[in-house]
Order: sequence, then structure tokens, then C-alpha cells
Amino acid sequence: MSYAKLNVLHWHVIDEQSFPIEIPSYPNLWRGSYTKWERYTVEDAIEIVNYAKLRGINIMAEVDVPGHAESWGKGYPDLWPSSSCREPLDVSKNYTFDVISGMLTDMREIFPFELFHLGGDEVNTDCWNTTPHVKEWLQDKNLTTKEAYQYFVLRAQQIALSKNWTPVNWEETFNTFAENLHPRTVVHNWLGPGVCPKAVAKGFRCIFSNQGVWYLDHLDVPWHEFYTAEPLEGIDDSSQQKLVLGGEVCMWAETADTSNVQQTIWPRAAAAAERLWSSKEAISSGNINETALPRLHYFRCLLNRRGVQAAPLTNKLARTPPIGPGSCYIQ
Repeated sequence: MSYAKLNVLHWHVIDEQSFPIEIPSYPNLWRGSYTKWERYTVEDAIEIVNYAKLRGINIMAEVDVPGHAESWGKGYPDLWPSSSCREPLDVSKNYTFDVISGMLTDMREIFPFELFHLGGDEVNTDCWNTTPHVKEWLQDKNLTTKEAYQYFVLRAQQIALSKNWTPVNWEETFNTFAENLHPRTVVHNWLGPGVCPKAVAKGFRCIFSNQGVWYLDHLDVPWHEFYTAEPLEGIDDSSQQKLVLGGEVCMWAETADTSNVQQTIWPRAAAAAERLWSSKEAISSGNINETALPRLHYFRCLLNRRGVQAAPLTNKLARTPPIGPGSCYIQ
């Protein structure tokens, strides 16, 4: 990342499949890890943060709530609404928010960066309505499941804010209840174009990660689409442009591990990095196959020389090997 001048690592440290990080306040949470060998101790996480800091990189951790959280209940089953409704987390219990608060208190000792990601994406609330005690709570509070989703996100935001973090949330929160989000919220775009213009028009800051062009696990997106994506598209007002904090290329790991992750990230991530560090006008002019492509070929070979397994740049699918013999500088 430092070679490409990318300066924030968004670490989605917990997901529905695995809870791999140690939380001293709730030591059973990491029972939700894949195995006991696939975990991060507090010391491991601090080492990662310090390693990044020495290279000019901040780490923005993510605790994705209330969805993507099935793994939490392996250690504390009361966080599940029921054994058949394992996510979203139980919105009806104060205990759920006590756990989130304890977790964020512990994580604040690890992650000093000002931004903290609270997720909020892909929340299917159907089973809240079919779980008797949650349904009763909804009726008592006179809330729909959509309103309960909002309640959960806003309560989690307040916990993060109380620990002097700026909350980041995926765009579904903005799309669903923009008028009630905390004004310090950073909206994280992913579902497609057009969200950052709407967010900054309402005074929110935004991070651009349009999945159509900046999802690294989409192996069919070629380098030039990463390169020509424009985070400021549709934002002409200079004061609103300043509310776009930057962009992020996302490496979702369902089909990646140490055997192929570097080849999936590089060199396409470098194409996005140049876009982010260059003015719109500087990149839009000229034939990028003559200007940018030779530079990215060179950068890919430089990564290879430095021990990073960056894949050929122009293959039809990312992370595939060379199609035949030839120089690194033309693949």
C-alpha cells in the first residue's frame, strides 16, 4: 500500500462467518473464529497498527452491525434473537449494546485512527418479526423493523461517538434514514454511482467504493475501469467536492486467501491509487494505453521485484497467470 501511496487500510475484522479478534471485556467472543489458530490477539492487532503507522497508513477497523454478525453468538448466544434467527443481532436487549460498548472500549485501545466503521449494510430484518420477544418489543415501542434498524444503527453511532470516534456507515443507512444520521457520519458508497453526490449535498462526508468499478473481487473489471472511475462524478461544487474524503478499493475475501490475495489486489489497486492522487483533468486527457499503461506495467514489475505477487495487468480476468512467455513489462 505504501508503494502505491494508499494511506488507509479498512480492516473488516469481524463478519458473520468468523469473529477472530480478542476482546478482553467479552473473552468468549472469539469462540466465533474459524479455529483457535485463526485468531488475532490484542498484541497481534497492535502490531498490525504499528506496522502500518511506520508506513504512513492508518487502520480503520469495522464492526459491522446489526447484520453480518452471526459469529458473535457462538460465544454469547443471547446476542442472537433465537437459535433460528442468528442475525441481525438482538435489537430488543440492552445487553447487545453493552457488548458493543465493551467491544469498542477495548478496540479504542488498539485503533487510534479517528474513523471507525460500523457497517450497517445488507440487513435483513425479517426474522425480528418472527421472534416472539423481539416482535413484542417492537410492538411495545411501536416500531417497524425498518425503524428498529434505524434505532440500532443510531444507538451504535452514539456509542462510537462517546469514545471519540467518527462513525462510518455503509450507504444503506443513508439511503434509508439520511435525515436521522448523526451529522458527523461518513457515508461509505458501494452499491453503485450517484450516492456521494446525494450525501455531500446534505452535508455528509463520503467515501467512494462503487462496486461496479472498485471491487477487487470482481475479477472481470479491467485495470482501465479502475483507472477511469471518478470519485467526484456528479459533484461540481468545490465545497462539496471537499466532502469526498477519498476512495477505497475493496478486497472481499470469499474466494481469496494467502495463495491469491496479492494477485487479486495488485496491480489494479494501483490504478485506483493514481486516480485518487491525480486531478480529474490530468487523467482524462490523452490515450491511457500510451500514458498510464506503461507506468502500471512498470509498477507491477517493481512490485514483483519487491516480493509482491502482482498479477499481469491486461489479462481478461484479474489474478490469472501470464498467457505465454514474455517480458514482465508488457504483460
